[in-house]
Amino acid sequence: MKLASLKAGGRDGTLIVVSRDLQTAVIARDIAPTLQHALENWEACAPRLNALSEALNAGDCTHAFALDMHALAAPLPRAYEFVDGSAYLPHVERVRRARGASVPESFYSDPLMYHAVGAGFYGPRDPVRVADEAYGIDLEAEVVVVTDDVPMGVSASAAEAHIQLVGLVNDVSLRNLIPDELAKGFGFLQSKPRSALSPVFVTPDELGDAWRDSKVHLPLLSHLNGEWFGAPEAGEDMQFNFAQLIAHAAKTRPLCAGTLVGSGTVANQDEARGASCLAERRMLEIIAQGKPSTPFMKFGDRVRIEMLDRAGQSVFGAIEQSIERAGN
Repeated sequence: MKLASLKAGGRDGTLIVVSRDLQTAVIARDIAPTLQHALENWEACAPRLNALSEALNAGDCTHAFALDMHALAAPLPRAYEFVDGSAYLPHVERVRRARGASVPESFYSDPLMYHAVGAGFYGPRDPVRVADEAYGIDLEAEVVVVTDDVPMGVSASAAEAHIQLVGLVNDVSLRNLIPDELAKGFGFLQSKPRSALSPVFVTPDELGDAWRDSKVHLPLLSHLNGEWFGAPEAGEDMQFNFAQLIAHAAKTRPLCAGTLVGSGTVANQDEARGASCLAERRMLEIIAQGKPSTPFMKFGDRVRIEMLDRAGQSVFGAIEQSIERAGN
């Protein structure tokens, strides 16, 4: 099934069930007022939401309405936790190689992860607001999963059962602020603002055989200002799958229902598939030419991030955003 949230209904939105073709929806308030509520009561809510989804897709919902992407908030307008990994080591290798550094051996066995902003997410059509272009505005196209309650110390083999939803995220980065923050040895803060989520989240079974080994085996397509930017395969070159990322995050703490776990920037060894962030394209330019030629984003630039199934149909809907000056 596919789930989303309308902006109407308060800070956490109103839960709706969306048709497989992303054309119609039905309010699910009688089952759960919000997606967070559904996740906290997943065993009771999921079967009823799935039955509503089946009725909607069969054309049997009398209260169905046409889906308006502009009316959507993020599926989870705010989350208790958002932890973001860096599971695609081709991305890490290129960034480090461009500055003459090698990848430590530990990176191949111990995931990189940081605590991201979960207090608020942009909706799929909301603009990204930044105070200054000089911050180095970048997109990061990623896959994200959402968990139910995960016990502390969960094993990777048990963690997959706690993945209830899958979606996409534009993990916005302010690249020119990152070096000074990392130099302090205390991680990201100002350089990682709010992110944007795809219009809908889907249950893993909705992905069919594209969901296996706790990975999504489909290309993640990005466009910048209407031009193709990249389409790396999300199921390839992922050093740590989502079950392993969840186990890493839960090593010393439980994860509450509604926790988002990000994959990190999707990247492949095959450079012909393009990139999922400007930083990687710039690193490849540095490696090849000695300096970057692609600028970071400017006010007025537009980003589109989407994943299509093998039949060419949009799975999660598209994140479509413009970059705007904060305060406009």
